[in-house]
Amino acid sequence: MSVNIRAKDISLTSELKKHINTAIDRFRKYDLKISSYNVNITKEKNRVVVEFELHIAHTKPVVINQSDEDLDIAIDLAIERVTKALRRLHDKLTDHKNTSLRDLGLADEQ
Repeated sequence: MSVNIRAKDISLTSELKKHINTAIDRFRKYDLKISSYNVNITKEKNRVVVEFELHIAHTKPVVINQSDEDLDIAIDLAIERVTKALRRLHDKLTDHKNTSLRDLGLADEQ
């Protein structure tokens, strides 16, 4: 698994890098076999754009773009949106295969 954090026209502090890396560590709890993380942070006029690109095995990559005037807020909002997307993907993959006994009709026969 590779983690790439790139910043263009912005200097990232060690605290921001640590915050992004701890968020990436929390993404692992969804057990989705993520092969690479690309985080791009750019400054455009008076806004900061944060992009998370996660490559997941057997599915399309998850790409989240978030822009805001404040760098910290943009990073936090992007992390929340990535967490929500990964949770939904995890639920879709795990719940899709599960069926209950009621759905099979076995509970009614007994």
